[in-house]
Amino acid sequence: MSELSCCGTKCNECSYLGNLCKGCNDCNGKVFFMPDNQSCLIYECAINQKKLKNCAQCSELPCKIWMSTRDPKFTDDEFNKSVASRVQALKEMEK
Repeated sequence: MSELSCCGTKCNECSYLGNLCKGCNDCNGKVFFMPDNQSCLIYECAINQKKLKNCAQCSELPCKIWMSTRDPKFTDDEFNKSVASRVQALKEMEK
C-alpha cells in the first residue's frame, strides 16, 4: 500500500515525489501546487496547528483549505473526484 500524505494523497504514486517533492515530512509539507516560498497550508493546519496525524482526524473534512489548495491542472470534476478519493483513502487508513 502506498504511503499517504496527511491530506490523503498517495505519495508513492505521484510523479512529483522524488522529483519536485520529497514528501510532507522531508519538505515541511511543501507540495507542487503551492507558491515557491510557501509550505502546504493543509500540512500547516493539520500537523503543525491542530497536532493531528492526518486530515482524517479533523471534523471539517474536506475543509476550505483543501478547496483553496487545488491543483490548477484539475477541472472541477477532476478536483471533486480527487477530494472524494482522498477522503475515502484517509477513512480506510483510519480503520
